[in-house]
Amino acid sequence: MACDPAHIGANSNLLFSLMFAVDDGHAIRVEAEQFSARHEAALLATSAGARHANTPDTARRLRIGYVSPDFRNHCQSLFTTPLFGHHNHAAFEIVCYALSAQRDDVTARLASYADVWRDVWEFDDARLAQQIRDDGIDILVDLTMHMDGARRLLFARRPAPVQVAWLAYPGTTGSPSIGWRLTDPWIDPPDDPRVDDQYTERSLRLPDAFWCYDALAPGVEGNALPALSAGHITFGCLNNPSKLTDATLSLWSGVFAALPDARLVLLAPPGGAREQLAERLAAHGVDPARVSFVGFQLRADYLRTYHQIDIALDTFPANGHTTSLDALWMGVPVPTRYGRTALSRAGLCLLANLGLRELAADNEADYVAIVTALARDLPRLAALRAELRARMEASPLMDGARFARNVEAAYRHMWEAWCADVRDAPSARLP
Repeated sequence: MACDPAHIGANSNLLFSLMFAVDDGHAIRVEAEQFSARHEAALLATSAGARHANTPDTARRLRIGYVSPDFRNHCQSLFTTPLFGHHNHAAFEIVCYALSAQRDDVTARLASYADVWRDVWEFDDARLAQQIRDDGIDILVDLTMHMDGARRLLFARRPAPVQVAWLAYPGTTGSPSIGWRLTDPWIDPPDDPRVDDQYTERSLRLPDAFWCYDALAPGVEGNALPALSAGHITFGCLNNPSKLTDATLSLWSGVFAALPDARLVLLAPPGGAREQLAERLAAHGVDPARVSFVGFQLRADYLRTYHQIDIALDTFPANGHTTSLDALWMGVPVPTRYGRTALSRAGLCLLANLGLRELAADNEADYVAIVTALARDLPRLAALRAELRARMEASPLMDGARFARNVEAAYRHMWEAWCADVRDAPSARLP
């Protein structure tokens, strides 16, 4: 960024990395707003008085546009599938804008749920914004935010009257062009007056959870508790290695000090990444001889890695999201340490929705106590392993129909707010 302040990709990477590094949502908001001021200012000034021809009728069928580079075999599809598959098409017309040329069987499945599918990977931002306007999109959903493939300058053009961020991660874009963000009462407690100040968007809390999950892994079953045959506890963390911050390793060090026979499985590519992790773990008192590694794998093989793992260790300040849901699906509990930011409260949300709130701690000492107590209670661990998948299936975390109704109610609320604004300022729309 110092060498090339105009490099929008580097700036997004900075923001995304910052969320892994600090448990301070207000500091992240400041950086996100600087991103917007640096890259979006000219477009925001031009689009500030954008007129939209959309009819401000609160009861009519709404056109919802989803924008993503990841309508494919990607972790995002574990969450778009249950929502798209349960949309009420009588009340909502679903339009998908695919930003990537990559297509596979997941792409075909997602396309089958859409009323209109547009491959727009060759469109620049101006052309895509015009297409969205021509399509009459009422609510445009940004599924990427500052992750890879983001099209921030598209949204800065305000091609739709209502624009909302969801799914990429629970955080902020920092852009005045995104009016809303979806969240839930666990990652953003409504009774804390400072929580909503972390975001430039208005927060709309879904009743249960930010996520609704489909494992998309038919035929991959769980197994018996490995510790029963191994004679020791095996912990695992298959999160992106970038989440293994010093705060995370410090958190884990107390667990391994208390359980000298425990082992650890981590995900990291061969070579320097593994060597560096082993050195960092050793600095936190974890003997590298207790650690084994797996590389990146096809989904089914990755999920079967949990056959080796008794308890999954969460990361901090950025908790596991998809990875934690995968572990729980495979019968592996994921105790969590939660903090102040939305990313650091993902584990709390998942456990609360499973009726396992007691596995969440708000400080290091309690986290270590929870994990070590669970590791020493093999009957409870075995029972959890046997029942976690059924708990998942019976919870809001896998109830696609319920989640879709909640999201659609949120969309209707946003639309009613825009219609009210139009009634108060009729010049804001075309005659």
